[in-house]
Amino acid sequence: MPHRLLLALLTVLLALAVAGCGGSDEDAAPREVVLVTHDSFALTKPVRRAFERESGYTIRILKTGDAVAALNRALLTAGKPEGDVFFGADNNLLTRALGEEELFEPYESPQLAHVDGEFVLDDQHRLTPVDHGEVCLNTDRAYFEREGLAPPGRLEDLTDERYRGLLVVENPATSTPGLAFLFATVAQFGDRWQEFWADLRANDVLVVDGWEEAYTQRFSGAAGGEGGRPIVVSYASSPAAEVVFAGTALERAPTAVVAESCFRQVELAGVLRGARNEEGARALVDFMLSPAFQRDVPLSMFVFPVRDDVALPPVFAEHALTVEQPLELPPEEIGANRDGWIREWIDVVLR
Repeated sequence: MPHRLLLALLTVLLALAVAGCGGSDEDAAPREVVLVTHDSFALTKPVRRAFERESGYTIRILKTGDAVAALNRALLTAGKPEGDVFFGADNNLLTRALGEEELFEPYESPQLAHVDGEFVLDDQHRLTPVDHGEVCLNTDRAYFEREGLAPPGRLEDLTDERYRGLLVVENPATSTPGLAFLFATVAQFGDRWQEFWADLRANDVLVVDGWEEAYTQRFSGAAGGEGGRPIVVSYASSPAAEVVFAGTALERAPTAVVAESCFRQVELAGVLRGARNEEGARALVDFMLSPAFQRDVPLSMFVFPVRDDVALPPVFAEHALTVEQPLELPPEEIGANRDGWIREWIDVVLR
């Protein structure tokens, strides 16, 4: 009997030891990577499955509003994040994203070897460039052909009497393309940008809260064409989107881009400090620079890849405008002046 009791005790102790070595589920390496992002983020199922198959991780996408709202929410949870990777900060919000909250862990992806250095905005690699796009004036081709009027060719043209009441823009205090367009005018006119906006106001510019209203409701060139304004602030890729979603084959986009009005936006991703799955976060950042992901972004989010060895889809290459010399401002200048410029814009345009 003593031998049986001893054997039973040893069996129990061995089982406890094995269980201790195995650890709890909470201690096990997580197999899910959580991407915190804005509402416009999109990823096709085949590309998502490719990452999950190659990495062994599953992706959960947590959308938390537009780019500004998503970043603000991430900053409120700095150090105790809701996910592992944040995507959606851009050059217009860079200094806020890299502020005192220490939101990101530095990580230099080996895939950056395939990215043009002009897109690398953080030399500490807390944020990694993923895509770029340009905010530009778009025009309604049919309107200008019907009226026998040449569309504007540069920002200065918008103050001409010929274009009175034709332009709709987004409020920079409530819209990211509106903010980028404000920066375009600062980059173009320097200290005279307020005069330009005063002239636009005198020329009956229409200001709305966001891109959705400006483009789909007020712009005459959008699908449906019920708006009354043939010039709008949108994107260099908007003509390609019009062709893709037309529902019928189009040889020519119904809208065009004013190349000299374009301001560059670079979207970035970073590993969140305190991420539960830091290894998975790094794998996801690497994947966002992979050829598969980069080939996907033109027709999933209508932006351009930053990788220099990825060809654009034919419909995108034909109808989206590749801007060779966009207007730009240093992120440090934007960070130091953004809020002040918005206040000045409100005083000039809305009051």
